[in-house]
Amino acid sequence: MPNIKSAIKRVTTNNKAQQANISQKNDMRSAVKNAKTAIENNADNKSELVQVAVKKIDKAAKSNLIHSNKADRLKSQVMRNK
Repeated sequence: MPNIKSAIKRVTTNNKAQQANISQKNDMRSAVKNAKTAIENNADNKSELVQVAVKKIDKAAKSNLIHSNKADRLKSQVMRNK
């Protein structure tokens, strides 16, 4: 644990940001998983779930949580059998 006041603040700020990033990434992953399972099961709301997944993928790529190429690849996988 740091002794300097500004370093202590940085640790707490970094921890908050890390938790927010992890939460956003988990939301994206579960949205992609929900969309893929809806497509496999031919659910009625699969187009809505695909839209939600694409939106969350774009948001994660915009905030550099995932690489833009990975975002494109995931969107392509989700929208393939829409």
